[in-house]
Amino acid sequence: MRNIRLTLAYDGSYYVGWQVQPNGVSVQAVVEAAILKLTGEQSRLMAAGRTDSGVHAFGQVANFTTESNIPCEKLRSGLQTYLPEDVVVRDVREVDSEFHSTYSAKSKNYRYIIHNSRVPNPLLRQYTWRYSTELDATAMQEGANRLLGTHDFRCFESHFPNKATSVRTILEVRLVRQHIWNVWAPDGNSTLPNYSSSPDEPQPEFIIFDIAGDGFLYNMVRAIVGTLVKVGRGTWSPDDVARIIEGEDRSQAGETAPAHGLYLVEVKY
Repeated sequence: MRNIRLTLAYDGSYYVGWQVQPNGVSVQAVVEAAILKLTGEQSRLMAAGRTDSGVHAFGQVANFTTESNIPCEKLRSGLQTYLPEDVVVRDVREVDSEFHSTYSAKSKNYRYIIHNSRVPNPLLRQYTWRYSTELDATAMQEGANRLLGTHDFRCFESHFPNKATSVRTILEVRLVRQHIWNVWAPDGNSTLPNYSSSPDEPQPEFIIFDIAGDGFLYNMVRAIVGTLVKVGRGTWSPDDVARIIEGEDRSQAGETAPAHGLYLVEVKY
């Protein structure tokens, strides 16, 4: 029996999320259907993260077992034949039997994109959160720094409790303005992408927030973004982020940012 690891990218706009749901089509369902058509086997995919409805990914990792002897490159092209255009198999490799996409993960990197512009761009409406009020990205970064380390993050968890523990470790945060963002993040990066812009250029419209941690609670990243936006508007100070974490009360944090600005970038093992 072979254990096959997939790296997937998908546009989550028209899916109910990763996990199979009774109320619509999920990414998991279409990938499992493609495996069945290609190998003739009914397989159950395990995934690194159960992305919600509307959330995108270009570094989702999933694995399944199979008795098929199809080579990995043929598996990749074969699966793509049976997949819709908004789901792409980026990589296929055979891994040892111990590998589990969920439990073997050491850290995950999520990215959230805010289009901070008074003028909407209709081509970006499903891929960024347009926020018309001007935001102070420097203050937002200062607030994000309060997230670093190990904390009880129940203040950012929807429908607490969802897990056995709400304690998580945030390893790195970065929040900057850019004129554009790198959608296809390089695999195997040991650090988050290095963004920069010239001081002579106009104020970039995109605010890119990258966060890496050992795990994330339900809606945690989106709640963090909603909180940082309050800091960016000047409603709260960066120190208020620490206060909210210490308070352990979801009602004290910011709104849950829209799903369509969120991307699962990379999972490290």
